[in-house]
Amino acid sequence: MLLADGRPAARAWSLDPALRHLNHGSFGAVPLVAQERQQELRARMEGAPVVWFSELPRRLAAARADLAAFLGADPGDLALVPNASAGASVVYAGLDHRGGGEIVVTDHGYGAVTTGAERLARRWGGRVRTAGVPLDADEEQAYEAVMAEVGEATGLVVLDQVTSATARRLPVERISAQTRRRGVPLLVDGAHAPGLIAAPLEGWDGDFWTGNLHKWGCAPRGTAALVARGPLREGLYPLIDSWGAADPYPDRFDQQGTLDATGPLAAATALDFVDRVWGWPAARRYMDELAGYGARIVGAALTELTGADASVDVGMPVPGMRLVRLPDGLGESRIAADALRDRAPAELGVEAAFTSFRGVGYLRLSAHVYNTAEDYEYFAEKCVPVLGEWARAAR
Repeated sequence: MLLADGRPAARAWSLDPALRHLNHGSFGAVPLVAQERQQELRARMEGAPVVWFSELPRRLAAARADLAAFLGADPGDLALVPNASAGASVVYAGLDHRGGGEIVVTDHGYGAVTTGAERLARRWGGRVRTAGVPLDADEEQAYEAVMAEVGEATGLVVLDQVTSATARRLPVERISAQTRRRGVPLLVDGAHAPGLIAAPLEGWDGDFWTGNLHKWGCAPRGTAALVARGPLREGLYPLIDSWGAADPYPDRFDQQGTLDATGPLAAATALDFVDRVWGWPAARRYMDELAGYGARIVGAALTELTGADASVDVGMPVPGMRLVRLPDGLGESRIAADALRDRAPAELGVEAAFTSFRGVGYLRLSAHVYNTAEDYEYFAEKCVPVLGEWARAAR
């Protein structure tokens, strides 16, 4: 995409031009206008710290309202948290003890969030039940797989809205309706949803939802939302106890000691920038079309290299992200996939996401407005042959 003055969109970011950035989905990328806004806010904070922190709750309440409007949430339901994993930790810490209670997760769950669920289950003296959802499962199959694990002992269901390792959706709307009827609390990990999905809260009827604004929304890191509805939210408190602890939810989250809150305060600048220059609907269409193109040409190159079909059938796919199967021997565990990620910048000249699911390694392609077709063509031409060399060396 182009800026209003005709320059490439990438000029609005400070990304290193020596690298191809194909992994927006992991850590996002902050546009220059939002970086500048955050620095302005930090200068105010350092110029008059006493004034800054005394006024901070009021500023954060206004920021919450802006983010709620972007997500389609009620400002009174939305609390600010550092990231989606922190939002999950807040929920785990705030639920009442349920002796012998079970927690249902899926085998697509984000590792840190699943780890927290396992710790909570141990405190309860219960266990985690893992629903196996095939990568190509459609909505009905995914729904049945999750609900088959929900029973009388279930004290919590934890479900990804968009899965991290496998770049697919799960039917959180349908499952939330069923868990509501059964009286089972539901936590939705929507880490990738804000900005990627137009209305991430539409149709959701659960108790807790948490999502990152620093990924597809391009806000400064440390900006995430926890949306909580119903009486259980009264048990939710910030991970840091501070002087706002006696305030009602979500106001108590606006006062957490001396944390640098300039990220959330600059978030609206990033969201407004994308909206003003391209419009979010057009940006999402571009990201989806480009990710699809990237998957086709990279997948074709890998298929030609190995003789095995590298395309991946993903049930309930999401815009802006695609999977391509890696050659056998590469990325077959999380640790092996992370090792590929760490090699890629120096040896391939790219930042890329390598993931693993059920013993198979994948390249997870992401696209944002600053990416171009040339990025994926470069990967297909220059990087795929190197992946073949790595695979042969791994055997």
